[in-house]
Amino acid sequence: MSATPRLSLPFLSPGQAQKEFFFNESLQTLDVLVAGSIDELRADPPSTPVVGTAYIVSSPATGDWAGKSQCIAAYSEGGWRFIQPADGIRVYVKAVETIAIFRAGNWEIGKLRCSEVLVAGQQVIGGRGVGVRLATGGSTIDAEARVAIEEILERLRTHGLIDT
Repeated sequence: MSATPRLSLPFLSPGQAQKEFFFNESLQTLDVLVAGSIDELRADPPSTPVVGTAYIVSSPATGDWAGKSQCIAAYSEGGWRFIQPADGIRVYVKAVETIAIFRAGNWEIGKLRCSEVLVAGQQVIGGRGVGVRLATGGSTIDAEARVAIEEILERLRTHGLIDT
C-alpha cells in the first residue's frame, strides 16, 4: 500500500527522493480536512481565488474544476488541490452556517441523523411516535378547541414527530 486508505495520504518509503514534497502534500490535505471549513458550494472556480479558501464542487463542474464534482477544492500557493471525500467526511459550510456530510457518494447539507436528541440529559426528540386520531363525533363539540387540536397535530406531522 502506497497511501493511507481513507485520505490517500502518501506514505514515505526508504531512500525516496524529495520526501518533503510528499510530506507537504499530506499536510496540505490535512489542513483542509482537519476541522474542515468550506466557504460554499459552487460549480465554477472563483475568478480570483484566495489562498486558504475551500469549496465543495457541485455539478456540473466547469473550468479548472471540470470532472471534479463532489470533491473539495482547496486553493493553495501551488494552485487548486482536489480532495476526493470518503464517506463520513464532515465540513462546516460558512455560507449557510451548517454542517455538510459526505454519505454514499453525495454531500448532505444541513441534515442531522440521530436516534435521539438530549438536552441537559433529557430526551427532547426521539423516534417518530404513532399517529393520533382526529376528534370526531360526540354530542358536545367545542369547535375552537377542535381546530386548535387539529392545528397542533398537523404541525407535529409536518415536523415528522408523529405519523399520520
